[in-house]
Amino acid sequence: MKFPIQHTSIFLSIILLISCAPRPLATTEPTPTSLPSTASEAQEVLITFFQLMNSKNYAVGDVLYGGNYETMQSWNPDVDPSDHVTLWSKACEQNGLQCLLARTVTLKELQGDTFVFQVEFSNPDGSLFVLGPCCGANENEMPPVSKFEYQVIRNSNGKFVVMDLPPYVP
Repeated sequence: MKFPIQHTSIFLSIILLISCAPRPLATTEPTPTSLPSTASEAQEVLITFFQLMNSKNYAVGDVLYGGNYETMQSWNPDVDPSDHVTLWSKACEQNGLQCLLARTVTLKELQGDTFVFQVEFSNPDGSLFVLGPCCGANENEMPPVSKFEYQVIRNSNGKFVVMDLPPYVP
């Protein structure tokens, strides 16, 4: 089928215009090399850590702990230092760590790569946990404390871990 010259000219003109039109540049999203640390992720790990310790799920809770075991080991020199489950069990059930549920967890500050949270705890009856004076001191010498600082960092495996032990009552 033949087109009249007039139609062919219009057709060629359209093709020429289309081929000369500017094309959008290819846009590619940069691939992130690492995920940014977020306070909400760190906060969730801290809350979960206390839930696990409170429910005596020490093996799973230990995975979320990145601090040292020296204090627990000093309380329990008869326990193998690599037996973290037994160290946690004795620390929470016999040695005075208060493995309570977190009542409030508030981000206090970010120090470099360390998230610092202020945590309040609930006693088993639901009331606010308050650490009173110790060892013969009075409230003026050692004021009661209900807010405790906890540090959460990202470890070498990229996972958030809690660096501090639960509150201690002698």
